[in-house]
Amino acid sequence: MAKLRDKLWLWGQSPDVHYEKDNPYNLPGHSRMTAMEGAVYFDIPNVCRVRMMGHPMPPYDQESLALDTCKEVVWSLLGASCEPTTPWGDLDEVCRQAKMFSNISGGVFDDFFLPERIAEFTPEKLREVKRRLCEKSGRPLDMWVVCYEDKLYEVENIAAWFDTFDVITFWMWNGCNLDKARSNLMRIRELAPKKRVMAGCYLWNYGESCPLTAEQMESQVALYYELLKRGEVDGIVVCSNCIADLGIEAVTWMRNWIREHGDEEI
Repeated sequence: MAKLRDKLWLWGQSPDVHYEKDNPYNLPGHSRMTAMEGAVYFDIPNVCRVRMMGHPMPPYDQESLALDTCKEVVWSLLGASCEPTTPWGDLDEVCRQAKMFSNISGGVFDDFFLPERIAEFTPEKLREVKRRLCEKSGRPLDMWVVCYEDKLYEVENIAAWFDTFDVITFWMWNGCNLDKARSNLMRIRELAPKKRVMAGCYLWNYGESCPLTAEQMESQVALYYELLKRGEVDGIVVCSNCIADLGIEAVTWMRNWIREHGDEEI
């Protein structure tokens, strides 16, 4: 049987990118921790390496080399919402990395369900992206997508887009809405019953620009842990290394929780 740790992923980004230019999320300082350092710090074996605020810039060779000891790495096909929406995203670069590094297992569309992005990447085009992703890499690769609570109910016929992806990561942006996480995850299961679903676990309340309370942190992880053990979700994605060195209580709590439960069989 797999260990719980094997089901954990780090949402890996460049140092300080969540601070952005004017600290919109009211973070308590600047970060210097890299994605690989974050994976070691939390003892998480898998990484989604996602582009934000122009970082990293291709080629990704050095980053992929640093992450080569990870079990699995998923590179961004389309970065955070601040990144330009281009016709094929970073498809060619992800395929080039996958040819060089065998632990690269897929690509992810971050902040996907925005008007300009779903207009560019229709379900038909996404099927072609998936075909090219596997063909150019010379092996099967998974295609991931990020979905937030508001998009789950705002985007018309969202199931048609879900159908084109292999893995759906779901995120609760506002800490005040965490009591709806269970029903939202079950909604995704209804819309995409054959897809792998990952529960996104924030370590900061980005929607309200403040720390998560101890109660919020404990309740969301308890829920994701329960759903993981029951097979209702396929993994937990922890966000992120780029706030892990800021003295945030939720970071310490999460690290200790992984130490306590990481070796449990799932």
